Amino acid sequence: MSEKTKFETVDAYIGSFPQEVQAGLEQLRETIRQAVPEAEEVISYQLPAFQYHGMLIYYSAYKNHYSLSFPPPFRIFEAFQSELAPYEVSKTTIQLPMDRPLPLDLVSELAKYRARENEEKAAKKKKK
Repeated sequence: MSEKTKFETVDAYIGSFPQEVQAGLEQLRETIRQAVPEAEEVISYQLPAFQYHGMLIYYSAYKNHYSLSFPPPFRIFEAFQSELAPYEVSKTTIQLPMDRPLPLDLVSELAKYRARENEEKAAKKKKK
């Protein structure tokens, strides 16, 4: 991926990778879509993402891993601490190595958790 690439669509982003990487990105995309069917697919910060009552989840691919990134709050990392133990986790991101099967059940649970967080946040805003 070159620095000058401007992705207009998620399909353009996914299409910029080799076939085997595209397959993994499509699996992540479909898993998140099924977990939160109400979510809207967008490109944000040049990455594929889903919005649902705010930003839900970003997903991307790198040389040796796929990445799931989350906007604040970062309670998701505490809530899923044991499930995430086998993966490299930073403050905002989970790295999923390409040489292992994607943990699609976990991805689904993470997306649903974030959707609930965003619903709660939206409900609180409405009450104010």
